[in-house]
Order: sequence, then C-alpha cells, then structure tokens
Amino acid sequence: MSTVDTDWTSYAERLADTLRERGDLRSPEWHRAVSAVPRHLLVPTAFEQDSAGEWTEFATAGHLKRVYSPETLITALTNDKPHRTPISSSTKPDLMVRMLETLDVRNGQRVLEIGTGTGYNAALLAYRLGDDKVFSVDVGADLIDLARTRLSAAGFFPTLRAVDGADGLPEFAPYDRIIATCSVPAVPWAWADQLADGGAVLVDLKRAISAGNLVHLRRNGDRLEGRFTARWAAFMTMRHSENPPHANQADRVSGSGQSRSTNTPGKPWNDVPIVWFLAQLRLPPGTTFGYELAPDTLQPTFSTLSAPDGSWAKVGLADGTVTEAGETGLWEAVEWAHDQWTAAGSPTWERLGLTVTQDGRHRLWLDQPDSSTRWNLPDVPAAR
Repeated sequence: MSTVDTDWTSYAERLADTLRERGDLRSPEWHRAVSAVPRHLLVPTAFEQDSAGEWTEFATAGHLKRVYSPETLITALTNDKPHRTPISSSTKPDLMVRMLETLDVRNGQRVLEIGTGTGYNAALLAYRLGDDKVFSVDVGADLIDLARTRLSAAGFFPTLRAVDGADGLPEFAPYDRIIATCSVPAVPWAWADQLADGGAVLVDLKRAISAGNLVHLRRNGDRLEGRFTARWAAFMTMRHSENPPHANQADRVSGSGQSRSTNTPGKPWNDVPIVWFLAQLRLPPGTTFGYELAPDTLQPTFSTLSAPDGSWAKVGLADGTVTEAGETGLWEAVEWAHDQWTAAGSPTWERLGLTVTQDGRHRLWLDQPDSSTRWNLPDVPAAR
C-alpha cells in the first residue's frame, strides 16, 4: 500500500471523535463507520475557490486533514465560464451524521438514498448495515459509474442505479428508510409508496432558495407526517436530467416605484428563515433575491426581490425603506409572512411540522397536525 493508503485512518478516527465531541454523532455504530470509511478514495479530487472567485482543482490525498474535517468538498462545477457554480459536492460530514442519527437506522433495515453523489454516504450506510441493505440513485449515469468504481475500490458494493430520484427505486421496495441528499420543492408520493408502513423519510424541503429545512416524515397509512429539524440545513436542488441547472438570473430592479417604511427584517432568508419559508405561500414562483452593493465598500446597502412578471422590491438595510413596483407586492408577501410568524409566537423550526397526502397536498402546522395554526402550501410539481 502507498503511504496515503495507510495514513488516512488516524484522520478518519479523529474526525469521528470530533463529531462525537461536538454532539453531531451519538451512537458507537456511526462512530465506527466514520472511522472506517476512506473519504479521500471516494472524493479523490475537489475544487476550492479563491478570493477572486476562481476555482482550482486539488487532489484530496495531499490534504487529508482537510478531507477528514467537517467541510463540504465541491466535486463538480458548471462549464459556463467565467461564472462557474457548484453542481455536486460531498456533504459536510457533521451534517451527514446528524441526518443519519435523525433517521434512526437499525440493524436489518433497508435504506434508499436519493442522491448518490460521491458515494461517501452510501459507504457509511453500507458499513453500518451491509451492502445488501443499501440502495442509492442519482440522475447521471457517468456519476453512478464513477461512484460504483470508487466504492468497490474502498470495499463497498451497495446497489446503485442511474434514475430520476423523484421516482425512487420501486424494483427493490419496500424500504424502511429513505434519505435524500438533495432538496425538493415537494415530497414525491412515489417515495411514500416505496416505504414500509412506519418507515421514515428525511429530506430537505425547499420551496425556493433558502426557503425551507430538513423534515423527518413517517409513513402512516395514507400520509407522511413529521417535524422539521431544529438545525437548519441546505442541499443542492434535485436534478432531473444530466444537464446542469441554469444559474438563477440576476434580480431586475430598475425604474421608479412607490416607497414606504417597513419593520420586517430586510434579509429574511438570513435573519428569519421561517418567515422566508412562509413568504413562499404568497410570492410568485421564480421570485429571486439579491443585493445592491455600495460602490466604495462593496457592502450590501439594499436587499432586492424580483419576480418573473417584472415586479420588484428593494429594502434599505439601514433605514427600512421599501420601494416596490409591478403587479405583485413582493415585500407585502414577506410582511404577511412575518405577521403570521409573530402571531404564532415566533416559533423555531422544531415546532413546525408537515403532512403530505397521497394527492400531493402539503400542509404545514404548528406543534400538532390538528393545530388551529396551519397553512396549506401552494401546489408545485414534485419532480421534473
């Protein structure tokens, strides 16, 4: 074996110890898995971005301390130079083990992973449960072939398939657990159909960028139901073809509009993310946010919203002045969401729950499914 092949284990063990000390990892089974899985073999190269925005590829074998740390490793970029953006990554190990702990996997259970990526999470699952209990899908055939090659080199042989993750993998159902390492705007009912009754799904529900969180749902007959996790997390959006997604267009904020003042925080996607989530109940699909920067300091002075119908809004971050124009009152939707949140007692994520029914309806609720405080989320396509 090479020096790299024999030296990585101490780094992996140190990572497992760090995750345990921080409270991310609680069970000895996952501690052993993190200690035993060679992340550098599954992620042999990654990309880093410098202060000028330039991306450089590096070999992970020469950066073992970095690879075996709670850090996301960017593994693929779009080709649209000069503004290349990440489209695939190896998720932060601390987030990954928190999700695995939340999923409450038990010996003998069968797990379907939506989003194979590098195969690192599939390897953790295979180490914990055995190859024959782990199934993983991703949309790209090349990505699946690469993950299969690297997993087999590391000694793991889970079942991998190149399919649209929204469809799950019905040929091997039922599963006891489904874990998605990508975000979706709606939970596909196909996943519920492939779960054993009492089985669980853990997925990042995002109605728009930064608008949502991980939600842990259990199958109970004709519904999926459960709560959002206390700590916020975000994943890249599920892809339904091998072509990378188009980058979001920049906000179009131009011309004159009507001005007024607001008491709602000017950056809800950062400051009060639940408000930004609730705002999606009224904002037009495709609404984007951004910033206007001061030319001398390059610091944000305004936050901006723009919608496909041409409506826009900008909010002064120093004085709370709102300027809006267009058919849709974008900031009014944010203010409505803020009023809803404060009227509910300014709840944190773990007080919010979700019910998904077979007809595709998603209902958000406070504290209990039959709560008088609940909202019906607008219908959006669950896939494609």
